[in-house]
Amino acid sequence: MALGQQRNTPVVPQAMHALDQMKYEVARELGISVPESGYWGTMTTRDTGTIGGHITRRLVQIAEEQLGTGHFH
Repeated sequence: MALGQQRNTPVVPQAMHALDQMKYEVARELGISVPESGYWGTMTTRDTGTIGGHITRRLVQIAEEQLGTGHFH
């Protein structure tokens, strides 16, 4: 694959389904309409970035809770 065409592949392939569900859940919570076709490419960069940012925060929070720290130093 050429530089710039790399794909994010999860370490745990089963995680893709959970991340996909989280994407729809976060969009719903933020009041962002998801295309019925399931194709996210027509959405604005602002909306997809907002969804991605919230997913990242949620994943960090989950990791912190699992580590039992509540926060990183």
